[in-house]
Amino acid sequence: HQGPVWSLSWSHPLYGSLLASCSYDRKVIIWHETVGRWEKLYEYAEHSSSVNCVCWAPHPYGLMLACASSDGTISILTSDGAGAWHAVRIPDAHSIGVNSVSWSPAINADFMLNPNVLQSVNPLIKRLVSAGSDLLIKIWREETSSSGTSEWVEETRLEGHSDWVRDVAWAPSLNVSRQMIASCGQDGRVIVWVSTSCTNPNAVHHGSTLEPSEYTHRPGGTSWLPIVLHTYSDVVWHVSWSITGNILAVSGGDNKVTLWKETLEGNWIALSEIARNHGGPPSLIGADEPSQISNLSIPPAVST
Repeated sequence: HQGPVWSLSWSHPLYGSLLASCSYDRKVIIWHETVGRWEKLYEYAEHSSSVNCVCWAPHPYGLMLACASSDGTISILTSDGAGAWHAVRIPDAHSIGVNSVSWSPAINADFMLNPNVLQSVNPLIKRLVSAGSDLLIKIWREETSSSGTSEWVEETRLEGHSDWVRDVAWAPSLNVSRQMIASCGQDGRVIVWVSTSCTNPNAVHHGSTLEPSEYTHRPGGTSWLPIVLHTYSDVVWHVSWSITGNILAVSGGDNKVTLWKETLEGNWIALSEIARNHGGPPSLIGADEPSQISNLSIPPAVST
């Protein structure tokens, strides 16, 4: 690269030792390890501005890499298995720039969003979520056009941040009836979006929530309920789920890493906080301390 490298992503071991990198130099490079040496396998240089994030898809989707760029587009790079790579662009994904992308778990997405449908009815549907400088979070779904080519359509947009959304992460949970997406931003907010079937008006969620007018729902039976875990005093740069999808790590401009977990009662608590003392080593503080958020419960939005 000829500029700062913003993001790295490892592929699934099923495909060997592949590492993707992206940079301010507008390039995406896929590296391959052979005999203890790293070599450039593929270079993609079709973006017109900085590439801010790369993310490999779950291995059942195939060897696919999502790339988010400040030029407002998302590129999906797919290997044909014979050494060639094909790119599909999502133009104008976010008007000011795309900061982050994350894939949905590799489960039947129709069943995930509509539990009344048998999982075996439809094939696996690929989805990803993106975060932009336009304050929006968007969920995209892959479809096959009439000509047989792949295209990505906007399925849902989530509005809950008042400044640039810096990062987004889809929880790797295989719970088909309840999915979670975490987001964070320049406004200091950390939000967990929980998929909720609108056919269950009695669903209860605990946490500091946004106003009902700020809900965003997907016509067809599913809404995404936003739960604000905390509003930090500084920008929050990254959110990352544990491999089991039950613990959320948050890092920000306050020089701290905080771990959050949802209790069996539905409350979110800060398990621990890693902070660096003045010139000293990192310390673990606040273990098992309850979060400062209120337990305000409001019903999910109803699709119209």
